[in-house]
Amino acid sequence: MSDKVVEVDADFPAKLKPIFEPARYKVMHGGRGGGKSWAVARALLILATQKPLRILCAREVQKSIKESVHSLLSDQLGALQLGGFYRVLDTEIRGSNGSRFIFAGLASHTTESIKSYEGVDICWIEEAQSVSKRSFDILTPTIRKPESEIWLTMNPHMLSGEAYQRFVISPPTGAWVCQINYSDNPWFPAVLDVERMDCRRTRPKEEYENIWEGEPLRTAEGAYYASQITAIRSQGRIREVPYQAGIPVNTFWDLGYNDTTAIWFHQRVTMEDRFILAYEDSGESLEHYARYLQERGFAYDTHYLPHDAENKSLQTGRSVLEILESLLPGHRFEVVPRVENVLSGIQDTRLKLSGAVYFDAVNCHAGIEALERYRKEWDEKLQVFKDRPLHDAASNYSDAIRQWGQGYMPSAMTKSRNKSGRRSWRSS
Repeated sequence: MSDKVVEVDADFPAKLKPIFEPARYKVMHGGRGGGKSWAVARALLILATQKPLRILCAREVQKSIKESVHSLLSDQLGALQLGGFYRVLDTEIRGSNGSRFIFAGLASHTTESIKSYEGVDICWIEEAQSVSKRSFDILTPTIRKPESEIWLTMNPHMLSGEAYQRFVISPPTGAWVCQINYSDNPWFPAVLDVERMDCRRTRPKEEYENIWEGEPLRTAEGAYYASQITAIRSQGRIREVPYQAGIPVNTFWDLGYNDTTAIWFHQRVTMEDRFILAYEDSGESLEHYARYLQERGFAYDTHYLPHDAENKSLQTGRSVLEILESLLPGHRFEVVPRVENVLSGIQDTRLKLSGAVYFDAVNCHAGIEALERYRKEWDEKLQVFKDRPLHDAASNYSDAIRQWGQGYMPSAMTKSRNKSGRRSWRSS
C-alpha cells in the first residue's frame, strides 16, 4: 500500500463545496448541464486517494460496464492527472492505496446477493430517478459500515418518483440536499446553451423546466391517465385510505410469466372506488402471490384476472386460473374478456378514474407512479407518438388496473355464480 501523499488541484461549482463534508446522504438533483455527475466523479477520485475506500457505483439497470460511470471516472482521473495512482481495469478501478471502485445494477440483486456490498464506504447512485422502491429498500440498509455514505445524482422526471419523494420532498434526517442547474455551473458549455435556448423556444414550458431547471413533471408526456391523475391529486384523493373491515376486497391482476406480476387491492365503499394497496413482484411463483393475499387478512370478493389466465401451459397442462383456484379454495375468480383494441380498455379506465376514486398515498405509491408514467410509444423517426402503449416498467400496474376499468361493475355483487366460484361474465 502506497503512503505517498497525492496532491490534486480541482475546481468545483460553489454549490457543491459541501460535498466533502460528512453526511449519510448527499443528494444532488437538477436539470441538464449542472455538472453533478462530473463533480461527484472528481470528488470520489480525490477522496479515494486520501485513504483506502471501497466505492460502489450503482444504477438501476446495468447490463454491461458500458452502461456504468466507469468511463466517466476514467476520463476524470485523466483530467486530474491521477493516472499514475489509479489502475483502470475492465470492470474495476483500483487505487495504489487499496481503494476500489466497483460497479453494479441494482435491479438484478436480491436481499441475499446484495449483502456482498456491506463493506462499502460510499455508494454513488447515478440516475437515481430511475431506481425503484424495491432497489432502495434493499440497498440502503445494506450500506451499513460506520460512517458510510450514500450519494445520489439525478435529473428528476416525475414528481411522484421514488427517489424524488424519498430524498428531496421528505429527505432523511441529516441529509445534504442540493439542487444544481446549468446556471450554477461556471463551465457550462456554449454548445449546450444553444440547445437550452432552442428547447425553451420550441418545447412546452413544463418540458423545458424539467430538462433544464430540474423541475419534476406531474405526469409523463403522452401519458394516458395524465388529466385523471392530476385531478385526483389536486382534489386530495391520494391520501390515507385504510382497509374497511367488513367490506370485501377485490383484486385486479396483470400476470407476468417469468416476469413481473402486479395486483391492485380495491374496496367499493359508499359509491367510492378505494384502492388500498398495490403490490408488484417479479420472478415469483403463483404460490407466492396466493400466500401474499392470504397474509393480508382481508375478506375477499372477486379476483379479476386477464384474458390469458385461462390458457393452459404446455409444461403443466393447467391454466393460471386453475392453479390459483387450487391455491385459494373458496375464492371467486373472474377472467376479464380480451378487448380487440387495448385503447378501448384504456378509455374505459379513464372514464372510471374520472369518478369518485381514491388511492392510499403510501400503499399505492408505486402503482400511482406507474399510472402517471404509462404513456404512448414514441416514434423517433417521425417524431410523433404512436397509437399504442409503450411497454415498460409502468405497464404492469397499468395493465392490472385496466382489468378494473374493463371488467368491474359495482352491480356485479348481485351476479349469479357457478359452483366453482367463478363468476360468469354473461350471467345476470
